[in-house]
Amino acid sequence: MNDLDTKFNQPEFDNNLIVIVGGFGSGKSEVSVNLAKFLAEKKSKPVAIADLDIINPYFRSREAADELEKLGIKSLLPSGDFRDADLPIIVPQVKAGIQSSPGYLILDVGGDDLGARVLSSLRDAFDEVTYDLLFVLNSNRPFTATTEAALQVMSEIETASNLKFTGIITNTHLMEFTTTETIITGLKKAHELSKASSLPLKFLSALIEVALKLDPVYIDVPVLLLDRSLLKPWERQKQHQSRKTE
Repeated sequence: MNDLDTKFNQPEFDNNLIVIVGGFGSGKSEVSVNLAKFLAEKKSKPVAIADLDIINPYFRSREAADELEKLGIKSLLPSGDFRDADLPIIVPQVKAGIQSSPGYLILDVGGDDLGARVLSSLRDAFDEVTYDLLFVLNSNRPFTATTEAALQVMSEIETASNLKFTGIITNTHLMEFTTTETIITGLKKAHELSKASSLPLKFLSALIEVALKLDPVYIDVPVLLLDRSLLKPWERQKQHQSRKTE
């Protein structure tokens, strides 16, 4: 356990099924992967993750499948040549996992109405289970920059998926230019969305290097620490060199 483990409260979940939905640039796949790693570290239940994002061919959670496997996290993916296909292929284990997962199952879903249609195809599997359907808010993205715009996106996703959101994740960032001010401003906007939607703000997610500089006085929700897994090779090398010098 490091200092950051005690600096902030940690996310908690009563439901095994956790569905993460966010638009392009929200960082929802990074959140999904890091949430899987966080839950696996708790060692209370088995953890599996399914990449259902058919919208963005880059930075998908399936890119971290090998890393996750080493941590005991199962990735539910199409096999063979279909593993990297940009197609709405739903492996049978996903529906079975929704209906009766022995542990946590995280679904990483593309965040517009087209992406949410994947959930609609699985809608009947949700009838007998309780779940968390969480909207990842990056208020620096144009389509979710205001409360009104975010509410509209959420409404479109609910209509397409035939499911209702149960909570919000704030993941406001500017990639490598993210500062503590970015995080705090995003948290304030997430609270506004929480109030307008009557949905709880489940947690804040932030890169470890930025979270180190956050004053807990200003953080009134649990925090999920992000260690970027979805990196290009040159980004991974740069990150490694940067941390060696800290």
